[in-house]
Amino acid sequence: MTQRAASTPPYAYEDDSARTRAVLERFYEAERAYVAAGGPGRADFSALAACLAPDVVLHQSPGLPYAGAWRGPAGMERFMAVMGRLWRSMEFLEQRQLVDGEEVVVTSRVRFTARATGRVLTTTIVQLMTVRDGRIREVRPFYWDPAAVAETCGQDAVREVCGREAGAEPCGPGTGHPA
Repeated sequence: MTQRAASTPPYAYEDDSARTRAVLERFYEAERAYVAAGGPGRADFSALAACLAPDVVLHQSPGLPYAGAWRGPAGMERFMAVMGRLWRSMEFLEQRQLVDGEEVVVTSRVRFTARATGRVLTTTIVQLMTVRDGRIREVRPFYWDPAAVAETCGQDAVREVCGREAGAEPCGPGTGHPA
């Protein structure tokens, strides 16, 4: 977490946390509205993009069907399109945010329903996020069981959506694989 210099007044540090929380609230509200309006290809992404830094990076870990670095608001929008093609629904059962200045840890319990297989996966995701200058700069999600994510989606769906086997080269921008 962020270390506060001895010369930094405590209230300045608390102001950073309050600003970070406000960005997260705007982002999650924009995300809910985006999904409710039909998501990728149907809804306006601009409210979400306004919460993201121009150089934002979403790092999805190896072993996930959508592994790789998704860069910029356009990359985030492409990532959401991939998620929409793999998952019929994502229900957030609970979510907690630990905010320390510009650094955030979000723990979520999520129920996914795969579009291709109809299988349901309930799992935990921990996200490390950095928020600076009023925008999300970096997101690093960690899934409890990445292999279960790929299995739940089904290999045929992963090949169709990402053009590869789960766990192979990352799909997405700059990888030579479709997103």
